[in-house]
Amino acid sequence: MKTPAVATGLDVLLDDRARLSDLGGRRVGLLVNPTSVTADLEHAIEALREAGLDIVRLFGPEHGVRADAQDMEAVDETTDPLSGLPCVSLYGDSLDSLKPDRRHLSDLDTVICDIQDVGARYYTYVYTIGLMMEACGNADVSVIVLDRPNPINGVDVEGNVVRPPMRSFVGMQPIATRHGMTAGELARFFHRFGGWECELEVISMKGWRRSMWFDDTGLPWVMPSPNMPTLDTATVYPGQCLLEGTNLSEGRGTTRPFELFGAPYLDAAGVASRLEKMSLPGVTLRPTAFRPTFQKHSGEICRGFQLHVTDRKRFSSLATSYALLSAIIAHHPDAFQWRTKAYEFVADRLAIDLLTGDEEVRIALERGDHPAELVASLADDRVEFEDRRNECLLYHD
Repeated sequence: MKTPAVATGLDVLLDDRARLSDLGGRRVGLLVNPTSVTADLEHAIEALREAGLDIVRLFGPEHGVRADAQDMEAVDETTDPLSGLPCVSLYGDSLDSLKPDRRHLSDLDTVICDIQDVGARYYTYVYTIGLMMEACGNADVSVIVLDRPNPINGVDVEGNVVRPPMRSFVGMQPIATRHGMTAGELARFFHRFGGWECELEVISMKGWRRSMWFDDTGLPWVMPSPNMPTLDTATVYPGQCLLEGTNLSEGRGTTRPFELFGAPYLDAAGVASRLEKMSLPGVTLRPTAFRPTFQKHSGEICRGFQLHVTDRKRFSSLATSYALLSAIIAHHPDAFQWRTKAYEFVADRLAIDLLTGDEEVRIALERGDHPAELVASLADDRVEFEDRRNECLLYHD
């Protein structure tokens, strides 16, 4: 097997005998999921046990330790079927379930967190790490975050910052939509600026540069969640996740979620005509039809598009999805609707406002503002975030 260009925090730790020896005397909890693997695909549970660590308990984020649950599906785990270790779900049926109880930490000295993020604010794993940090700080338990690449690079930053009234599990901290940070850097941000304080150590990667996309690293892609099958998915996700706040299918229940989108009512030709005037760079929209096997419009034929990214350096997922929503709202003013059901434990605000982090973004979309102008208008909103972000970066090209 060719040696990857990047060594993750897990592989760096496994190569550090002195650090492993120090950890060998501690009672350790692991916050992990299927992405917690070495470069040769050995899971962290087995690799760290073989290295001599006393793994007392596992903690699972949304989707579970083995990621066999769908999005927003409560996970009830007590024992990991593969390792036999006791397991605590950090994604149940209430906000309280997102944070470990003190009794789950009382017999631990250290919690090691090792989960692959995808580079967008909505992705809940980083908040699970942050809430673990907060709980461990209160319980006098140290936290180690094993860092992994931002798969859509660590340079590009897009979007706005979440306003306090719109804080939720898809935006618990004041970070940009596309934040351009690694999980380890975000942990430092949460510790320094977000109020989630603890005894924190980040074990950095070796060889990672900010300009890298995941396919530059040489590392194997393991699906971070059931509907994040490929790097192509992660590339479009920062914008396309907004469709969760609408009555459009975002392609869940197909083999290309977030790349495919549509609805039974959608007039693809009419929407395409509107989009042609917007000259979206780096992407081609191919009209298509699909039938989701679950979730929105399950079993119904949806007319829509597949996003084909032709130049990811020029492509802005956020600007593209703003344009899609603007065109569909204008073309289907009656059929298009925002989601009104509860979303990530919040029932008194629209899901789209939680996702965008600011109701003004929704209002601008409804008004038909040009997507490029909307994107540009959000730059001033990021100034404080970007200054804070720069203080937390671990890697420099």
